[in-house]
Amino acid sequence: MTIAERWRAVTARVAAACERAGRAAADVTIVAVSKTHPADAIREAWAAGATDFGENYAQELAAKAAELAAGSPAPGAPAPRWHFIGRLQRNKARLVAGQVALIHAVDSADLSTEIARRAGGAVQPILLAVNLGGEATKGGVTPDTAPPLARALAAVAGTSLDGLMTMPPPADDPEAGRPHFLALRALRDRLADELGRPLPVLSMGMSHDFEVAIACGATHVRIGTAIFGSRA
Repeated sequence: MTIAERWRAVTARVAAACERAGRAAADVTIVAVSKTHPADAIREAWAAGATDFGENYAQELAAKAAELAAGSPAPGAPAPRWHFIGRLQRNKARLVAGQVALIHAVDSADLSTEIARRAGGAVQPILLAVNLGGEATKGGVTPDTAPPLARALAAVAGTSLDGLMTMPPPADDPEAGRPHFLALRALRDRLADELGRPLPVLSMGMSHDFEVAIACGATHVRIGTAIFGSRA
């Protein structure tokens, strides 16, 4: 299948998952995870209708954004919206802050403060990363430490805490992610009540389990392989 064909297949699956969950397809943003794929592959997905692209490395994101800024691949196609979905190092914040639609994985107040400092006067939307699986190899805070950090992030001028993200432990069975997705949604609801403000974004679900994530309330699904194929 071509990238365009894979994109259409993914959008159809997202729409079907939303229908089963009693949700509108427009309520779920597909973030096409383009990390390590060349700009030409992004351009093909963009021409097919993809608008949101996710990158894990700040320098790679900056280079691709510059390469694709020259023009639209199809008449009327909107400019791409970039998402930073990896673990952002503070010394790389200048490459991302104020340049992307959303930073998905903030796990410290110091990082949020640096993002705000580097955003050039803009308010940068961010998500609090929660490590629900307790995996030492992944960033993110524990559910117990999430509330005080959420309060700290919400107080940083120059960033906007818009919600939460998680990545469950690897599993062959898509249903293995369901408890983690439901736990993130419950934590989001509790934090929204404590903060007295909405936290509308739940970034969860990838190529193998995004339909389960949608059933659990995901607003952003991060899909790479199902759109671009396997990474080299």
